[in-house]
Amino acid sequence: MRRHSGACSFEELDFAVDKQAIAQQSATRLPIPRWEFIALCAALMALNSLAIDIMLPALQQIGASLGVESENHRQYVITAYMLGFGGGQLLFGPVSDRYGRRAPLVFGLVVYVVAAAAAAIAPSFALLLTWRLIQGIGAAATRVIAVSIVRDTFDGRRMAEVMSLIFMVFMAIPVIAPGIGQFVMLFASWHWIFVTMAVGALIVSAWSLLRLPETLHAEYRRPLTVSSVIGGFRIVLTNRVTLCYAFASTFIFAAMFGFISSAQQIYIDIFHVGELFPLIFAGVAGVLAFSNFLNSRLVGQIGMRRLSQGALLIFLCISLAWLVVSLEMQMPLWLFVTFFASAMLPFGGLGANFNALAMEPLGELAGTAASILGFMQTFLGALIGAAIGQAYNGTVTPLAAGFCSVSVAALLMILIAERGRMFQPQNAPVSGHITDLH
Repeated sequence: MRRHSGACSFEELDFAVDKQAIAQQSATRLPIPRWEFIALCAALMALNSLAIDIMLPALQQIGASLGVESENHRQYVITAYMLGFGGGQLLFGPVSDRYGRRAPLVFGLVVYVVAAAAAAIAPSFALLLTWRLIQGIGAAATRVIAVSIVRDTFDGRRMAEVMSLIFMVFMAIPVIAPGIGQFVMLFASWHWIFVTMAVGALIVSAWSLLRLPETLHAEYRRPLTVSSVIGGFRIVLTNRVTLCYAFASTFIFAAMFGFISSAQQIYIDIFHVGELFPLIFAGVAGVLAFSNFLNSRLVGQIGMRRLSQGALLIFLCISLAWLVVSLEMQMPLWLFVTFFASAMLPFGGLGANFNALAMEPLGELAGTAASILGFMQTFLGALIGAAIGQAYNGTVTPLAAGFCSVSVAALLMILIAERGRMFQPQNAPVSGHITDLH
C-alpha cells in the first residue's frame, strides 16, 4: 500500500500524474453542464443545511409541545442530527470508494426522506431525537459524495474554486430556511416543517437520479474489506497536511455550530427581535454567501494557502475584539450583528480552502478522505459547537469566546501542517474561472 506522507517513488508520481490527467479529462466530458454539476452538488449539501436551519424558528414550539422544560435542551434537536450526520460519514466514504458515488447516495437520500417523515409524527422528544439521528446518518451520504465527486473531477486551486461556488449556492439555504420555517408555522404546527424537509429531499433525489453522472472510474474502486478500510483510514490519518487542515476546518466549523445552536436564544431572549429573527439570520448568511463567491474569484490567482491563512488571521482578530467588547458592555443588537457579519466575511476563505487543502493529497481515496474530513467537521465540530451553545448564559460572551478559542486552535493546526511557514503557495495559478467555462 502506498504511503502519502513522505517522498514518493517515480511509479507513484506517474500514477498521480495519470490520475490528474483523468480527472481533467472527466471534467471536460461531464454529461451535464458545469453550472448544473455545481448546482446539483450544492443542492445535495444544502439538504444538510435545510435540516438544521429550517428548525430554528420551531425549537420553542417543539419544546413546548413535547414537554421539554430546559431551553438549552431544545438544542438537542440540532445536536442529535449533527451526531448522526458526522458518524454516518465514516460509513459512506469507504462504501462510495467501493461501489461508486450514485448507489450510496440514493440509499442515503431514502433514509433522509423516511426519517424526516417519521420525525413529523414522533410522539415524544426522545423518539424525535432518534429519528433526527437517523436522518443525519442518511444526510451523511450527501456530504461525503458531493465532496468526493468534486475531488474526482477537479484538483488544486480549481477544486477550491468549485467548492467555493458550491458553498456559495448552498448558503442560500440558511438565507431562506428560517423564513420557510417561520412561514410554515404561520399556518401549521412544527410537524409540517419535517414534511417540508422530506419534500425537498424528494426533489433533489429525483434530480440526482436523472442527471448526476458516476464520477468514480472503475479502475479506482477499492475493495470493501476490513484491511482495505483500515488501510485507507491509516493513509488519511498519517498524512500531516490532510490531518492538520482537517482539524483546522473542524475548529472553524465548530464556531458555526455553536452559533446555530444558540442563535434562537440570542436573537429572541437577548435582543427580542421576534419575527425579525429569520430576516437578520438571512442577512448574515448572505454575507457568508458573498464571502464564498469572493473566494471563488480570488483563489485561482492568490492561492488556497495565502487566502485561507490570511482569512484566518482576520477572523481571529475580529473574534478577539468581539470578546473584549462583550466583556466590557452589554452589546446592543446593531453591534452584535456588525461583529458577527464581520467575522463571516473572512469565513468564506476558510471552509472551502481548508477542505480543498485537506483533500488534495488523497485523490485516489476521495471517498474515505471525505468521510474522515466530514466526520471530524460534523461530529467533533458538533460536540465542540454544542459545548459553546450549552455555555449560553444570557449574554453573547460565550459565543465570542468560542469563536476566539477555535480560531487560535485552527491557527496552531496550520502552523503544524506548514511546519511554521505560512503564505507559501504550492499550486500554479489557474486561468479563467469555473463560471466562465461552458
